Amino acid sequence: MPTPTPKEFPLRHIAIEGPIGVGKTSLVGLLAKRFSGTQILEDVTNPFLADFYAGKKGAAFQTQMYFLLSRYQQQREIAQIDLFRNLVVADYTFAKDKIFAYLTLNDAEIALYDKIYATLAANVPRPDLVVHLTASVETCLSRIKKRGRAFEKGISAEYLKSLVEAYNYFFYHYRDGPLLVVETNEIDFVERKGDLDDLIAQITRPFRGTQIYVPRGSRK
Repeated sequence: MPTPTPKEFPLRHIAIEGPIGVGKTSLVGLLAKRFSGTQILEDVTNPFLADFYAGKKGAAFQTQMYFLLSRYQQQREIAQIDLFRNLVVADYTFAKDKIFAYLTLNDAEIALYDKIYATLAANVPRPDLVVHLTASVETCLSRIKKRGRAFEKGISAEYLKSLVEAYNYFFYHYRDGPLLVVETNEIDFVERKGDLDDLIAQITRPFRGTQIYVPRGSRK
């Protein structure tokens, strides 16, 4: 299947999702470059993140609220973009904020969080397509180590396992629009152009509901 040219790209707003280390930001950059799109990258400079990974008391709520408000601001910026003229590719969905909230906050914090989230979510645009990248805990840990972000050194295999499971559960029940689930353990769309081309062919293929893409395996 031929790869679409920028003018032929059928979608205007795509969100790439998945757990830490799965390759979201790399794919966003590749798609934006290939199709002359605008990339929206999640703010990872959260000042509370290091304390959260270190297990500091109260840091989970501080971290979550910072991310919630930062993500909301970015999503409002997306709403101002002319989607008829510009392809937007984001490395997260606003809805994913709940994945982390329910994984890390206590009941009292969740009650407050839910009230704030509901107010903000009503004003957030929905993407035309969500691409959920999946990978094993071992694969994610390897990719995290490779990119070498200092604040991610405290991420444990146990925490990442719970995060992978939470993502899988969340997107198993996702019904807000088309969803493409991509198994990434055996592909490298950064280093192998063939893997990227095959993935783009899946992303640009019209469908409804949820589709699962399991690539044929590694290419040399």
